Amino acid sequence: MRSVHFALIACAAVLSALAQPAAATDSAALQDQISGLVAGEFRGWAEAPAVIEAVKAQNAANAAIDQAKIDALDAAWRAEIDHDARPTIEPVLSNAAADYLRGIEEQTPGRIMEAFVMDEHGLNVAVAQPTSDYWQGDEDKFTKTYLLGADAIHIGEVEFDDSSQTYQVQISFTITDPANGLPIGAITLGLNAEELD
Repeated sequence: MRSVHFALIACAAVLSALAQPAAATDSAALQDQISGLVAGEFRGWAEAPAVIEAVKAQNAANAAIDQAKIDALDAAWRAEIDHDARPTIEPVLSNAAADYLRGIEEQTPGRIMEAFVMDEHGLNVAVAQPTSDYWQGDEDKFTKTYLLGADAIHIGEVEFDDSSQTYQVQISFTITDPANGLPIGAITLGLNAEELD
């Protein structure tokens, strides 16, 4: 009986070891696929004039902003989510960059499920649809992109979205100024996970 027990443990260990490289390979392949999407069409979307101009304008406007003001704006945004009067949300939802992001969603039906752009502080600049909060500066979509430099990409967990009844993955990356390649903000795109092989 004892030898059967050890045999089962050994078998489980071998199966686990065999599964590990496949999982790593799958992960590497997924990373490569997403990096290719970012380098291709996604980067082009992030460098659209409407997006670059909006991020630069908000960076200039918020040059002296402090954490207390950021927290107050975030609290106001959260309080407005379920109300008709939304003075904090509306300017971010109805600017030219937000219109551009909605255009991306419309041109990629069922593929890009959400899109929003952040400034150098992690504050929303433009949103296709309202996000749950205004400040993304304490979240991986910002801390693992803008703060890490021009080439940084962050891939979130695949999650089920009740509203669209699809599995989605958030892909975030640094937005750079096409004129000099310097980081100016970040963008998050919610991709239908079924688009990934």
